[in-house]
Amino acid sequence: MTPVALSTLWRIARRDLSASFRGLRLLFLCLFLGVAALAAIGSLTAAITGELTRKGRELLGGDIEIALTQRYATNAEKQVMADLGRVSETVRLRAMARGGSGPPMLAELKAVDDVYPLYGSLTVQSPSGVRPAPRPGPGQVLVEQGLAERLGVGPGSVVGFGRAEFRVAGVLDNEPDRVGEGFSLGPAALIRLEDLPATGLIQPGSLFQSKYRVRLPDDRTGRLDRLSESLKREHREAGWQVRDHSRAAPGASGFFESMGQFLGLIGLAALVIAGIGVSNGVTGYLSARRGSIATLKVLGASGRDIAGIYLLQLGVVAVAAILTGLAAGAAAPSAILSLIGDRLPVKPEFSLHPAPLLIAAAQGLLIAFIFTWLPLSRAGSTPPAAIWRAAIEPSGPPSRRDVLVVGAAVLLSVGLALGTADRPLYSASILAAAAGALLLLLGVGIGVKALARRLPRPASPLLRLAISNLHRPGAQTPALVIAMGLSLTLFVLIAAIQTSLDAEIARSVPARAPAQFVLDVPSGGAETFRKVVRDAAPGAQVDLVPALRGMITAYGDQKVRDLKVIPREAWVLRGERGVTYAADLPAGSRIMAGEWWPRDYAGPPLVSLDDEVAADLGLGVGDMLTVSVLGREIAARIASLRRIDWDTMGFNYLMVFPPSTLAGAPHTLAGAVNLPPERETAAARAILAAFPGASVISVREVLGQARTLLDQMALAVLAAASVTLLAGMAVLTGAVAAARQSRTYDAVVLKTLGATRGQLLAVQALEYGLLGLLLGAVALAIGLGGAWWIIVQVFEFTWAPDWGRVLATLGAGLTVTLVLSLAGALPILSARPASALRSV
Repeated sequence: MTPVALSTLWRIARRDLSASFRGLRLLFLCLFLGVAALAAIGSLTAAITGELTRKGRELLGGDIEIALTQRYATNAEKQVMADLGRVSETVRLRAMARGGSGPPMLAELKAVDDVYPLYGSLTVQSPSGVRPAPRPGPGQVLVEQGLAERLGVGPGSVVGFGRAEFRVAGVLDNEPDRVGEGFSLGPAALIRLEDLPATGLIQPGSLFQSKYRVRLPDDRTGRLDRLSESLKREHREAGWQVRDHSRAAPGASGFFESMGQFLGLIGLAALVIAGIGVSNGVTGYLSARRGSIATLKVLGASGRDIAGIYLLQLGVVAVAAILTGLAAGAAAPSAILSLIGDRLPVKPEFSLHPAPLLIAAAQGLLIAFIFTWLPLSRAGSTPPAAIWRAAIEPSGPPSRRDVLVVGAAVLLSVGLALGTADRPLYSASILAAAAGALLLLLGVGIGVKALARRLPRPASPLLRLAISNLHRPGAQTPALVIAMGLSLTLFVLIAAIQTSLDAEIARSVPARAPAQFVLDVPSGGAETFRKVVRDAAPGAQVDLVPALRGMITAYGDQKVRDLKVIPREAWVLRGERGVTYAADLPAGSRIMAGEWWPRDYAGPPLVSLDDEVAADLGLGVGDMLTVSVLGREIAARIASLRRIDWDTMGFNYLMVFPPSTLAGAPHTLAGAVNLPPERETAAARAILAAFPGASVISVREVLGQARTLLDQMALAVLAAASVTLLAGMAVLTGAVAAARQSRTYDAVVLKTLGATRGQLLAVQALEYGLLGLLLGAVALAIGLGGAWWIIVQVFEFTWAPDWGRVLATLGAGLTVTLVLSLAGALPILSARPASALRSV
């Protein structure tokens, strides 16, 4: 047989498509939703992380940053830095700001030198707008907007820090290196470096950080990565923490990259779910075109011709849906940034990001191919007589060739997802979990169909018809189970995650947390501190512990400086950590291995280590751990491993030494204070009057920041999951539409035999109700399992869902899915018998 020319196939496809596009709207909608979600998530992540990279020098404050904790650089160290390029010195510490009409509040005080900033501009607010600002003058301070509002101060007002007072020279609009400074517990305030000693805030053992930003000559910037690695290796024992501008804000970059990857996988899941809707839509469309297909075959068209005609039709619609989805996804970041831009560390300008758009387009084409190939291949290879019997005779299994073709496309899609992921194993686990859920629902659908076939025939005719609809020829039961199951599972998943996060923040933590943390209490002022607090708040509970900082320089026989790359799980090796000493086992800890030292221990250095950190480093009782504290290396033997209950939010440290090891080192005390909320302000004022250099942290405010962050994360997950939910609803609609023709035939026959519209609707309601009750239990199990994994394994929080809200959400989801299913079945009730019978 002579092959038909492509132009002829296209002419037939175009004429048929113009008359029957309505049947492909589901295909268009599903692909549009999936591609738009994937493109929007990828573009938004690329916009934020790209802006963080582009402004790296400004956000870091230099080409290279060298940070030191609890000390200044020596003259020799400063000379090493000066040999690299132009150096700017800043000192950053937490301090209580007082003044104006508001209560004292915690601020991030930063002292800057004459050349600050090396990159970017320091700007302040003014009546005429934003204007550039020089560094503060003698006795002056620049304050952030939040600090000015809370204290009730403005230009010309007086604000005190420690023992010194400063006049407000302006309200900060932009501190160029603010994002690079990392996490902060309060708004910023800038003073001159020369004015810092007058505050009296820095005493032996005080917690502060000195930073030295270096602007390299242009001819040395090309070797930046090698230079920074060299500085890390050569000066690690001295406590140098080195960063370059390529990772100016590692916390922000890591957060958005991880969040973007997680949401991207949700978007890919939405696209896969949409693919099921594509399959249903294509199946329904080809089912409606049975007459045309059979006629073309009778007139001599080959299976390849048939497949070519409808492949062209589906391809045009798929490409249109993908292009429209890409356009929506590319434009979405601008809309999102305009809504939440003030909450982000940077404000990217609109630009196209080809990589995520290409990935979304490729995944859209692959998903479209995967879910349309089998229906197309079956339509092309089925004889005309079998096509007419398709309404009452189920199709056979796919051929080996079709399975291989679809399998290859699936491997390409999975390979693309894993190949573009920063953490392939993490991505593979999420994809495997999603695939497992889909396969489980498919198995449930097949099982329901088989069970319905074997059930005894009930006496009620309506119930008998409802059960028979689950296993009749052409029944879309597996597709219905997948669609309804996915939708209900997402309802349960979102409700369980949100209620567990609410419980973690609102109930579990505040019930056991202290009201205030106090830092930088002089080591000799413990009794005075307790008296001051109890005078201001009788009955207050006070817990004081020594506070120092230390960096692990060796563990076992391994020196940290010899590691080419620090493993991801060995996070404790990156930078300095809090250390303390104690004669007794700290509250909130329990010994998992080894034993605690005697109260009067005075032997060689020992250390008690967190058991999870020990497992990450491969350490056990008896192994050696070397820690640099204030420039002194302490080689200690691990005496015990502890399990720490961090939920108490009390003071607990990864590394605890005996008093004989660290008591002689300069240090301060940190206090946890439990008192009634109405006494917090009075206690804070009393503490600052007695200890001007102390910092008081309100746990309520910290928890508020944590709640805001978690709420934003939950909102992002909910937004991405809502697209998946919409895709699931589209799948449900497609499954109902795919079986509409055969159901219409049954309906008109039953109406001819005397059935009323109410009885037909009751049959549909019984069918979907039976499925919903069964799937409610399945969705509850799958959704709770997924939520438990995210809460316990990913967030490492306590599993505490609100069962009432979860079940209420499941009930609401069940109602929505049943209403949608019945709404999709309503056109069947109004079908005209003559027209319906002629189309079969």
